[in-house]
Amino acid sequence: MESWQFTEQDRWQMAALGISEARVREQLAFFTRPRPALRLARPCTLGDGIRRLDPEEHPRYQALQAEAAHKGRFLKFVPASGAASRMFQAPLGYLAGLPPEHLTAESFACPPPEGPVAAFCQALSRFAFFPDLARCLAARGLDAEGLVASGAYHCALFYLLTPAGLNYAALPKGLLKFHRYGGECRTALEEHLVEAAHYVRDGHGRCRLHVTILPEHRELFAALAREVLPRWEARLGCRFQVEFSHQSHATDTLAVDLHNRPFREEDGRLHFRPGGHGALLDNLQNCGGDLVYIKNIDNVVPDRLKEPTILWKRLMGGLLVELEGRLHRLLRRLEAGESDPGVLSRAAAWAREELAAPLPEDFAAAPASRQRELLMAALNRPLRVCGVVRNEGEPGGAPFWVEEPDGRASLQIVEGAQVDLTDPKQRAVWEAATHFNPVDLVVTLRDHHGRPFELSRFADPEAVFISRKSYNGRELKALELPGLWNGGMARWLTLFVEVPAVTFNPVKTALDLLRPEHLPE
Repeated sequence: MESWQFTEQDRWQMAALGISEARVREQLAFFTRPRPALRLARPCTLGDGIRRLDPEEHPRYQALQAEAAHKGRFLKFVPASGAASRMFQAPLGYLAGLPPEHLTAESFACPPPEGPVAAFCQALSRFAFFPDLARCLAARGLDAEGLVASGAYHCALFYLLTPAGLNYAALPKGLLKFHRYGGECRTALEEHLVEAAHYVRDGHGRCRLHVTILPEHRELFAALAREVLPRWEARLGCRFQVEFSHQSHATDTLAVDLHNRPFREEDGRLHFRPGGHGALLDNLQNCGGDLVYIKNIDNVVPDRLKEPTILWKRLMGGLLVELEGRLHRLLRRLEAGESDPGVLSRAAAWAREELAAPLPEDFAAAPASRQRELLMAALNRPLRVCGVVRNEGEPGGAPFWVEEPDGRASLQIVEGAQVDLTDPKQRAVWEAATHFNPVDLVVTLRDHHGRPFELSRFADPEAVFISRKSYNGRELKALELPGLWNGGMARWLTLFVEVPAVTFNPVKTALDLLRPEHLPE
């Protein structure tokens, strides 16, 4: 791959994106060299990598979280750049099979939908977005209830999903109406606002959120914020400070063709693609947070089910505050020259047992000065508390003990793509996982001096993903950066905590909104 020669135009294109040629060549190398798979030692289970909080500990953790929140230490970080197209993949496929000239014809006798499309169409009036659809159709002289009753689903779907109407298929999930409360319907973003007000609000009533979006959606999100923030601030008695950011083009990656050659567009320009959710590590770095909750945009519930989520957010936050306090006190003592053998021994035991810190086996034989150095190197890192739920078949990452090259084991959130599942032993370990990662984290972003960590230092740069995509009908291979909560946090101090399944209610397809958890009682 080093033999590829880039043109002056290529270099101008890289410079405009803020990507060096050296970085591009590093990206190209990933496509040609063998990518080492992670070696799973064993799945994390209760008592072995996963902690269950004792109810007697709850008051202490809630008090610690409340104190830190009052001081303004917490911020909520919500990745919200995902478009809703996957949510509506089935009905979009149904529309694609119909004659375009008949999609707006109420009288057109379209073939009856089947399977998930039929379930979606027959339940249209139950979705929170139906009142908006009804108004959209009424403005065009059409009756939404009548269309659904007569089976003219094609017309309703056309105005729901395309730019001719609500354009739901192209909108980000955060702007979609998820839940209905009588005559009021809320977007996913609004549900995050309401939820955050219960555990992020500070002593001055300020509630901070950082939401990552696509550049083309900025004005849409800003318009929603202008519309709803005054109402929610009055209703909840708080003041929201919502910041939006998008992935920097400097984190884009160069695609290749199926022969691993740089992929070029029709005009000869190199084809760069967003670097996946791992690119959000820069956004997290720059959000200005101290203690940060991270939660996906589509994992929200109506008010009647928010109480368990709020409780566990407070418990996880309080546990993080307690761990960080103990960690920072220890780091300050080590930095001051702590040399008491008993203190160092107890510190090493706590680091290993509580945080699975990467200490060498011969730690105890090292002199005190070396022990201090090893402890500082192992513990002066960002810290994360990750909620995990019982595995009930949901796709995605899971908590594992991973074998490191030096023989030690570390706690990791692992995706299937990071494991050699053709190895029967590794597949057996993977399939033995008891818990699942629902992207429910609270993290520290500052060291014991209050300085922001340089988060890229604690990522595994080799933990990239390569996927097949297409561009204008041509196949390509795309490179995704190490995932934000797996490879992007591979060298963080990690603690897994079991949380109730009721706190995990994602919306991956539109039909998920018909689950009881998302419908009015």
